[in-house]
Amino acid sequence: MEKENDKLIIILGPTASGKSDLAVKIAKKFNGEVISADSRQVYRGMDIGSGKITHGEMRGIPHYLLDVASPRQRFTAARFKKIGQKAIKEIQAKNKLPIICGGTGFYIQTLVDNLALPEVKPNLKLRAKLEKKSTEELFEILQKLDPRRAQNIDAKNPRRLIRAIEIVKSTGKPVSSLTSPVIPAQAGIQTQKSNPDPRFREDDTNALFLGISKSPADLQKLIHRRLLARLDQGMIEEIKKLHSDGVSWKRLEEFGLEYRWIALFLQNKISRDEMISRLQKDIEHFAKRQMTWFKRDVRIHWIKNYKEAEKLARKYLK
Repeated sequence: MEKENDKLIIILGPTASGKSDLAVKIAKKFNGEVISADSRQVYRGMDIGSGKITHGEMRGIPHYLLDVASPRQRFTAARFKKIGQKAIKEIQAKNKLPIICGGTGFYIQTLVDNLALPEVKPNLKLRAKLEKKSTEELFEILQKLDPRRAQNIDAKNPRRLIRAIEIVKSTGKPVSSLTSPVIPAQAGIQTQKSNPDPRFREDDTNALFLGISKSPADLQKLIHRRLLARLDQGMIEEIKKLHSDGVSWKRLEEFGLEYRWIALFLQNKISRDEMISRLQKDIEHFAKRQMTWFKRDVRIHWIKNYKEAEKLARKYLK
C-alpha cells in the first residue's frame, strides 16, 4: 500500500500560465513544499528573465532547485534529477507534500519517471565542429538523426541542439530511444494504446499531474502582458549585469527567449521594437512546443482554475 508521504503532485503548463502561483496555493492548502522544474531558473542571477518566483510570492513556502548553478556553467538534466530526488526525500522526511512545478517537460519526466539518462561526456572536437554551424543547420542535422527529439526541442537553442546531436553521435541511438516512451494524447485523452508504458496509464496514482489549460488567445495576451511587465521590472538591466559579471554574449544567447533577444539588442544588432516583436513570437512558439510535449502524457488532468486543482488534489490525497 502506498504511504501518505509517497504522494507527489506535479503542476505544469505553458509559460505565463500561472504555474508558480497555483503551486504556492496548493502547497499552502495541503502542507507542501515546491520543487522548481525549470531549466533556466536553476541559474543564479537569472531572475526576471526566467520568471523566477520572488521571496514575497513564495508566501513562506520553501522552494527547491532555484539558484543552484552559475550561468557560466552548464546544468544537465542528470544533475537536476540527482538534486531533485534529494529534495523530494527531504520534503517527505518532514511529512510534507512535494510539489513539482515547472514548464520544462523533460526535467519533470526525468525526475518523476526516474529516467535512465545516458552518461555521455562532452565531445569537444564534435562541439567545435558543430558550433560553426547555424541553428538552422543544427536543427536539420537533428531532424535526420532523431526526428522525435526534434519535435520538442527548442529549435533556436544551439546549446541544446548540439547536446542532442552529441548524444546520438556518441551512443549511436536517438535521444528519444534512451528514455521512456510517452503515449500521444490530446488534452489528457488517450489516442493511442499500442505498446503502452505502464507508467503512463490513465489510472496511474503514483503522482497527480495537474496541467493548466489556457486558450491560445488568452495565453497570447498573458505572454504580452508579462513581457511588458518584465521589461518595466528591469529585465534588460538584469541581462546587462549578467554580461558585466562575466557571462558572455554567446552564452546569454544560448539561453534563448528573453536572454537571446535582449543580448542581441544590447549588442546593437536589433532595435528595441524588433526585440519586443521577436520575443513575443518566440515565446508564443515556445509555449506551443511545451504543449506538444505535455499533451503526449495521458496522466495529466487539465484544469482551468484553482478550484478544479484543489478538488483533484483533495481526492488524490485522501
